[in-house]
Amino acid sequence: MSVPLLDVNAQNLPLEAELQAAFSKVLHSGRFIMGPEIEVFERDVAAMVDAKHGISVSSGTDALLLALMALNIGPGDEVICPAFTFFATAGAVSRLGAIPVFADICPVCFNLDLADTRRKITSKTKAIIPVHLFGQSADMDPLLALAKEHGLFIIEDAAQAIGSRYKGRACGSMGEFGCYSFFPSKNLGGFGDGGMVVTNDDDLAERAKVLRVHGSKPKYYHHHIGANFRMDTLQAALLQVKLSHYATYTQQRQANANAYTQALSAIDGIVQADPAHCKCAATQSAALAAQNARIVLPVAYAHNSHIWNQYTLRVLGEGQRDSLRDHLVKNSIGCEIYYPLTLDQQPCFADLPASSRTGCEVAHQMAHEVISLPIYGEMTDAQRNEVIAAIQSWLSA
Repeated sequence: MSVPLLDVNAQNLPLEAELQAAFSKVLHSGRFIMGPEIEVFERDVAAMVDAKHGISVSSGTDALLLALMALNIGPGDEVICPAFTFFATAGAVSRLGAIPVFADICPVCFNLDLADTRRKITSKTKAIIPVHLFGQSADMDPLLALAKEHGLFIIEDAAQAIGSRYKGRACGSMGEFGCYSFFPSKNLGGFGDGGMVVTNDDDLAERAKVLRVHGSKPKYYHHHIGANFRMDTLQAALLQVKLSHYATYTQQRQANANAYTQALSAIDGIVQADPAHCKCAATQSAALAAQNARIVLPVAYAHNSHIWNQYTLRVLGEGQRDSLRDHLVKNSIGCEIYYPLTLDQQPCFADLPASSRTGCEVAHQMAHEVISLPIYGEMTDAQRNEVIAAIQSWLSA
């Protein structure tokens, strides 16, 4: 049985009538830019994530760019971000002439390592961008305290984590800005590119709204150099349809993750990561060796609400991850490597100061070990069992 990594039609086609009605309403209104559907979608997303303001934008990347611009991040400024994440996090920093400084990650949750982040702070540091990777929150309380201690901004990259929570607080609502993506592969996936910036600060919200439309207020009067970051009215209308189903989508993914963990942890050679060792890679490695682990399952911390944008395994041993990937592909099982290169290893950042690209050993290790399985909510029990059987057959080979 073929199992795709993601099946967007399995989620979207059952909503076809609702989506067609939303399309027709926008079509007949003729208001394709900044129509009333934009305001409704912004309001409802902001309410869902406990934010005072929602500013819809053209993509998750532009959400990051807009947040940085609103905070006046520019040439010579340093912004700390994890070495292990999607390119846009650091790319947005570089586009403004600022310097991304790469910090290492936790080997359990894959998120920003606090100790290394602290080590990377200099007199030029202006902000920290924690990424809530794969749908689980970074450890925000110590990061927020660290930022306050040094007078730094926090921009939460919650592109993969809309609706996830940290100790009851919504990811994206804890820093100066939170940034979301509605790329089709996200849990709240749109029909093209789209994103949103949220904030609880009135002044920052107003500045972001102005910068979103070329820095213009009133129209044709430009006091700032902004950009065209607007979301299309149609995209907002279609996403609004899916927003009402989002709680169900999250529950389905969480159920699939729980089923994976229960079934896979019963197989010899597969263990679950131990949150007790999240602060120490060496201790974690020793614990895994003592268990003769070959595959390490992801973990949802008890204080977090994980939305499982990805269900990501670690496959231990030189070349073993690629061997499992090849086996899954041969058996028509969708899988993906997020991410085969860390950001500090990317050629486009080779000219950055050496100090901004050092000390990311855990991130480098993860890049050689991780592989993500199908986790979309609409996958069937039979499909999920097919994935589990393929992994078991690889271990037995």
